[in-house]
Amino acid sequence: MIGYFSIAVMELIVFLSCFELVTKYRCWQEIKKGNVAASIATGGKILGISNVIRYAAVHTPIYEFMIWSAVGAVLLFAAYILFEFLTPVFRIDEEIANGNVAVGLIAMFVSVSVSFLIGACIG
Repeated sequence: MIGYFSIAVMELIVFLSCFELVTKYRCWQEIKKGNVAASIATGGKILGISNVIRYAAVHTPIYEFMIWSAVGAVLLFAAYILFEFLTPVFRIDEEIANGNVAVGLIAMFVSVSVSFLIGACIG
């Protein structure tokens, strides 16, 4: 079980780093400054990735666990980019960087909801 945990933590860090690269703001710097919207959105990403990894853990061989958790995280990543693209009224990243808590909250709910859908498909 330690092997699964180590891989899960590593995947969480890798995919959070990927999210950090594509957002127009630096998540952890904004959180340090007290940006609640960035904190909520980042928490949603952490919860979403962790939820996908949890669903992938039902695959007992460790290589299947690694594959399914990576596939799920990539799908979650794609959903985030699609969410940004399909919201033409405003830019999600800019609103979060400006501290719009409502946008941060909806970003969190989108991440968590999509993670449950992905998990249901891979679990």
